[in-house]
Amino acid sequence: MPDTLPLVAIFNTSPDTVEMLRVVLQQAGFVVASIYTFHIRDGLVDLDAFMRQHAPDVILYDIAPPYDANWALFQHLRTHTALAGCHFVITSPNAGYVQKLADRNERVYEVIGKPYDLDEIVRATKEALRARPTS
Repeated sequence: MPDTLPLVAIFNTSPDTVEMLRVVLQQAGFVVASIYTFHIRDGLVDLDAFMRQHAPDVILYDIAPPYDANWALFQHLRTHTALAGCHFVITSPNAGYVQKLADRNERVYEVIGKPYDLDEIVRATKEALRARPTS
């Protein structure tokens, strides 16, 4: 058993959604750090420094409107050196549309605040954590 709780980084555009996910994930036993995706896009934060500081076990990444542009940003970021090898759980307020943009093997979880949706996100986060190689 590790000495520290697993850390999940939430990359999202909505402060309300970040807070809702933070509470649910903390209740599930995770430590949570967050960053706004528009701050990354606009160069207002140092993503490398964030990743060094937090070293998340899993990244909960939200694709918000405009979906095509934000999917392209996600595709670019996931190849970024600081994010290489990270396990992602992809969320969106319109999972159906984003799923059409995503690889068939990637699942997109809808975030609308229903308890069932949130339980699915926690479950997916735990699965991503188990899929992460241990050192």
